[in-house]
Amino acid sequence: MAPLLEVDDLHVHFFTRDGVVKAVDGVSFTLEPGRTLGMVGESGSGKSVTALSIMRLIPEPPGKVVSGDIRFKGRSVLQMSEKEQRDMRGNRIAMIFQDPMTSLNPVYRIGKQIGEPLRLHKNMTGKESVAAAAELLGRVGIPRPKERVRDYPHEFSGGMRQRAMIAMALACGPDILIADEPTTALDVTIQAQILELMQEIQARTESAIMMITHDLGVVADMADNVLVMYAGKAVEYGPADEVFYRPLHPYAWGLLESLPRHDVDDKGKLCPIKGQPPSLINLPSGCSFSPRCAYAQDICRSQAPPLAEIDPGHSSACHFSADKQFIAQSPRCAMEGR
Repeated sequence: MAPLLEVDDLHVHFFTRDGVVKAVDGVSFTLEPGRTLGMVGESGSGKSVTALSIMRLIPEPPGKVVSGDIRFKGRSVLQMSEKEQRDMRGNRIAMIFQDPMTSLNPVYRIGKQIGEPLRLHKNMTGKESVAAAAELLGRVGIPRPKERVRDYPHEFSGGMRQRAMIAMALACGPDILIADEPTTALDVTIQAQILELMQEIQARTESAIMMITHDLGVVADMADNVLVMYAGKAVEYGPADEVFYRPLHPYAWGLLESLPRHDVDDKGKLCPIKGQPPSLINLPSGCSFSPRCAYAQDICRSQAPPLAEIDPGHSSACHFSADKQFIAQSPRCAMEGR
């Protein structure tokens, strides 16, 4: 199946007075119809910048895509004209932004905001777009949608605002839905409802989903493939089952060991990753993770490892990922008896 989206060796820098911030530093992945990509990593690892680059929403200046390519259905997004980008944005590729309270305009009614992409891309009148907005609100589970389209964002709860953002993103039936932390600050019941809603929509429309989240439980539940990012780089990429049950990179090991587990007798202790992510202006030499890696050796501090395929479809950016004895040290592998 031909991919909908191809991100090829993407580099995005921000030019500041303090120096060049390498926010995205050589990221590559593909996304196929009906599939979900989970993108995980600590804050500042480059996840949201990657998504905004795909949407062509990076402010220039100070940001700039300095190299690489983004292809949607085989065509370079970076080579599109401004008009073509506007036609694509919100129409063929839509995004659910991280904070619905700040993403929704507080002075416009919900119906008008949800109907905006329909007026822009489908040439609907104002009345038609509000009627369509009410239908969309009903589809995402908002009660009394014909009345609620006249409400303002502050009259919606957090979960309802997130549903309104999903309705807005789905208005034009996009091929790709980018969800940036769609369940942040929502209680677990609402989180489950939002994720179930997204899965139902994907099953019905065959849309692809790019899910950006800190919640590895969400990724385990929804993702077909997982991209693990650290300091602007992709350090592991592969099928979700492989990444969760046979991780190849020590950073992925650390993320998984930071999760509480009920099936292991570890006396309730968590194993956090020590230290802090590096400055994206002054990255360490060699592997960016080496200052925090308990397994780092001299080669790690002097040479940056490339993202290389270790198993079919499963890649890692570690000098030792192909070494079976090294991988056997993975705490997750030890727990699984591997």
